[in-house]
Amino acid sequence: MKYFSTRGGKERLSFEETVLTGLAPNGGLYIPEHIPTLPTNWQSDWKDYSFVDLSVAVLSLYISHDEISTTELRQLVEKSYKTFRHPDVTPLQKLDEKTFVLELFHGPTFAFKDVALQLLGNLFEFFLLRRNAGKAEGEEPERLTVVGATSGDTGSAAIYGLRNKANVSIFILHPKGRVSPIQEAQMTTVTDANVHNVAVKGTFDDCQDILKSLFADREFNSTHRLAAVNSINWARIVAQTVYYFLSYFQLQSQLPAGTDINDIEIQYVVPTGNFGDILAGYYAKRMGLPVSNLVVATNENDILARFWKSGNYEKVDSTVTGDDGSSGATAPADGASDGKQGTVTSGVKETLSPAMDVLVSSNFERLLWYLAYENASGTQAEKEAEAGHQLSGWMSTMKANGRVELPVNVLQSARKDFSAERISDEEILATIQSFFNGTVSYIADPHTSVGLAAAAIVAKQNSENVRQIVLSTAHPAKFSEAVSRALEGSSKFNFDRDVLPEEFRGLLEKEKRVIDVERPGVDLVKGVIEKVVGHQAGKIADAGSV
Repeated sequence: MKYFSTRGGKERLSFEETVLTGLAPNGGLYIPEHIPTLPTNWQSDWKDYSFVDLSVAVLSLYISHDEISTTELRQLVEKSYKTFRHPDVTPLQKLDEKTFVLELFHGPTFAFKDVALQLLGNLFEFFLLRRNAGKAEGEEPERLTVVGATSGDTGSAAIYGLRNKANVSIFILHPKGRVSPIQEAQMTTVTDANVHNVAVKGTFDDCQDILKSLFADREFNSTHRLAAVNSINWARIVAQTVYYFLSYFQLQSQLPAGTDINDIEIQYVVPTGNFGDILAGYYAKRMGLPVSNLVVATNENDILARFWKSGNYEKVDSTVTGDDGSSGATAPADGASDGKQGTVTSGVKETLSPAMDVLVSSNFERLLWYLAYENASGTQAEKEAEAGHQLSGWMSTMKANGRVELPVNVLQSARKDFSAERISDEEILATIQSFFNGTVSYIADPHTSVGLAAAAIVAKQNSENVRQIVLSTAHPAKFSEAVSRALEGSSKFNFDRDVLPEEFRGLLEKEKRVIDVERPGVDLVKGVIEKVVGHQAGKIADAGSV
């Protein structure tokens, strides 16, 4: 299996090269040269597989045995998921006869991103150890400078996946004051010598733009051997496809006696900002997993929901006119909670689900490539070239104008597999209350609440045989303000007793180490990286302001 850029070109990379490179030199994202199909008897052969077994089976379809043997892959997977608190890794919880929650927060940082980033950290280490083992005595070992941007959960998950890894330095950019206190503490209290937290005075989109600029700078990239941990890295996506398969078998085991899973339709509802988690479901469906459709659940930063409504992919809603006659609402939403991303000028709205407060969804580019390919003509090579050219043009227009109007046939293709719903802060709070007071009491974090609220909306149009699986992306303790606010009137609720994990107690009082960057400047962040990496390997740069 080889990988190429969504924006075209003749470059074809191995899995190892794809993982270590992250973002393509032309700004595109890597995708596999084909989407593999499932083995003929997968439903019977995989039925009793554990998460580790399924990971080996699914990942093997994307990784050549010449690159990573089955034995090596199993060792990597076992090492990655032994850190999870639940034996199923991602258990499926039944809320009622038609609604299930796939809990993805049982990893070390209590967020879904642990699933991919525990594996990615071990892949980085595996590839580096193998490369350095082949070097002559005295030859400089190969090192990686891992750079990521976070709206909260990616940062801590990446840090926990890469802390203390040999020949790896990790720099995580987060918007200063715009992640929840728990999320910030999970990152900044990790004081391993190879971990560097960078607080940028700006928004998550500013951090993401800086990240893309760093990877686009070929000289800087080559000098420091940059690697990506954000979901632009293909390994993140393929690792996440596994829990879609596990949930299928878990659902099968929870169906009433006499109910055949082939007689029901499975609908996945995914709260998403950067489109990576739901994209993994798209790949699972394309591989052959029986999925009726995928529901994109967004908060008030609804670039994705607006695309499925109109076909316009735009940072701000061009159909909304402000009091001054300007287009697009940019003011922060009322009732913002933990981890505010919004500013008056950025166009990002502050919401109760801050990890989804994103203007531009990076992984949406991968889906757009497939939609362009589907509507192209000619041989496979000609269709691939046309899709890359088309995608590159769309992304250039988006970067220049903040919006791009996509062809009608592309929108129609997108609607075959997806639908989308936008959820307000008021709906988030009401949904948390509703499920806490339900027949099966369940405490959802605000992001999971977005998914549950969207599921309730689309369920009204579903047929009787549809079962919904809502992806739960974070533990409710990570967003204490929103959860406590939703349940403050309930005598049955006590945050410390019902929600707070032992691992979070005292976390906010621990020693922290962070480097402040006073504005979202690429050169300032480059300076931080050069200062730290320029020192002897393992030496810690002093925390301070830039």
